Amino acid sequence: MCFYQECLGGNLEFQTIGESPLAEQMPKEMKNAILHSSLIAGNLKIMASDMVNENGLNNGNNVSLLLNCEFEYQVHEMYHKLSEKGLKDHPLEKTFWGATFGDLTDQYGNRWLLHYQG
Repeated sequence: MCFYQECLGGNLEFQTIGESPLAEQMPKEMKNAILHSSLIAGNLKIMASDMVNENGLNNGNNVSLLLNCEFEYQVHEMYHKLSEKGLKDHPLEKTFWGATFGDLTDQYGNRWLLHYQG
């Protein structure tokens, strides 16, 4: 989440399992895992957690995060920052529907769709 705060700005808050009422119920090795985090930057709100089910984490392409930017400079700035150490799957370009659009996979394997409708 710190990486996303660097890219997107905003206020980041989080609570670890060890800081929560769940601390006594959870294994000690999960004490530093993030129970809840939120990144708020204007109208943007991203929430995340390290909590997964008993099958564990399966990282893949099952989810894409869409950022619908308010200004054109934002879509370029966020694309550049999020793609650092990642993959620029499709560069930002003007689309047939009149928007600027591109997608990338960040350094953590998360897929992002960036959109600006000018």
